[in-house]
Amino acid sequence: MRLRVLTAVLLLTSALCACGGSPDDARRVEEGVVRVASYDFPENQTLAEVYAEALRRAGLEVSVQHGIGTREVVLPALEQGVVDVVVDYLGTASDFLEPGAGSAHADPVLLQEDLARTLAPRGMTVTAAAAAEDQNGFVVLTDLAERHGMTTLSQLAAVAPGLVFGGPPECVERRFCLPGLREVYGVEFAAVRTMPSRVATVEALRTGEIDVGMLETTDGHLIDASLLLLRDDRSLQPRENVVPIVRTAVAEEAGERLRGALEAVSAQLTTIDLIRLNRAVAIDGRTPREAAAQWWDGR
Repeated sequence: MRLRVLTAVLLLTSALCACGGSPDDARRVEEGVVRVASYDFPENQTLAEVYAEALRRAGLEVSVQHGIGTREVVLPALEQGVVDVVVDYLGTASDFLEPGAGSAHADPVLLQEDLARTLAPRGMTVTAAAAAEDQNGFVVLTDLAERHGMTTLSQLAAVAPGLVFGGPPECVERRFCLPGLREVYGVEFAAVRTMPSRVATVEALRTGEIDVGMLETTDGHLIDASLLLLRDDRSLQPRENVVPIVRTAVAEEAGERLRGALEAVSAQLTTIDLIRLNRAVAIDGRTPREAAAQWWDGR
């Protein structure tokens, strides 16, 4: 795993340099270029664009690198100075760094404070979290749920041995995905299939390739009445408020302009905003940057 992460970070470094980025922090800060990176799913790419636009409006030069990879790649890249800003989610980021930490508090303010203390020695600054929140969700076809009288994850456990699950590759290892379903709910599936994207997960549900799919609770496809989000009745998922994480060296060089711009977005961003942003991309066909521009136009 460590070799795979290192290789990915080296490849990311090469890609950024090829696009005009520089690993020389002093030169980059002098030029005012802040490198924003996103994870490999549309919502996070859209959030990266929303926060990047705030930095532009604060007078900073910004480059955005989309779909860099999973947390195993992106957070080390942030720590090593390959990128400067990542928009993350409180509970999952906390648990990734310290197993169990994501569920330590029900209060997002306390979670944010703990995450900030954890990342400070590693050269990263955690800014204020938004009210906007997006958790892992587990979705079935409404027809399947009605046949089994199923609305909760507890009820899923009884029928799961006959069902096929589909989700992102990292789901098999993440505590708030398959391991958590087994530990908290006793859910064991007949088979597990890796899905390349959330759109592919929805399509696989509709065609019957899978019976249960992992989507975010703010996924734009959930407006479809044929899909049912099962209720997390035993609170497996932690608080997942959106939270920007910044390289401390960059935050100090850029000063209040950078932190103030990020926190001004967080002060306005709601869960309803996330749902609308996701619908704009998944349903209306807008790019993440176009969806972000629409959000800014509404301010």
